[in-house]
Amino acid sequence: MTVPFHEVQFPPTISLGAIGGPSFNTTVTELSGGSERRNQNWSRPRHAYDVAHGIKTQADLDALRAFFMGRRAKVFGFRFKDWADYRCPNWDATPGDRDPLPIFFTTAGVVGHSTFQLAKTYADTVDPYTRVLAKPVAGTLALYNDGAPTSDWTLDATTGIVTLGTALSLTSGRAITGHLEFDVPCRFDTDDMKVTINDLDNFSWGQIPVIEVRV
Repeated sequence: MTVPFHEVQFPPTISLGAIGGPSFNTTVTELSGGSERRNQNWSRPRHAYDVAHGIKTQADLDALRAFFMGRRAKVFGFRFKDWADYRCPNWDATPGDRDPLPIFFTTAGVVGHSTFQLAKTYADTVDPYTRVLAKPVAGTLALYNDGAPTSDWTLDATTGIVTLGTALSLTSGRAITGHLEFDVPCRFDTDDMKVTINDLDNFSWGQIPVIEVRV
């Protein structure tokens, strides 16, 4: 089933004030002896946010109202910029530094190895986690062929799938590295826009839940 989704980004000036991040789902069963059993219900996390704290001005409220109406509340998904984790790799301490990150190696003549899914690996020393990047930001991806910039590729920014061009797909053993920005596919987790009008230009919206969708 196709997930209703609009390829439009939630106002980034409002998401800058969001509270939230990744959430897993785990069932913990405590046994009579005091030990416990833990069951991982989800193989990957689901990000969730509250963006109410990002509304600071009437202009913010107007922009959010228009965005909420355009998505028909819960109906249509959208892109969400998680300011705590939106780059791959993260910038180094030097301003503007973007060291390319290994993405894949080319394998000439092997069916199915001319397309690659963009992903980000969180390099934990015990059990690294690889996250699929299905919503890269258009215009931010740069790829390098053995360290040299290359444009012999195309990107589907709606899926995060890179397709190598003829020259690269016919070679093997090339280290393809790169860097990019990405969004989280999300939707509103409420059908209600309950704004409290305290006074002229004085308002509040208790909670504005936004939750990740699987795409």
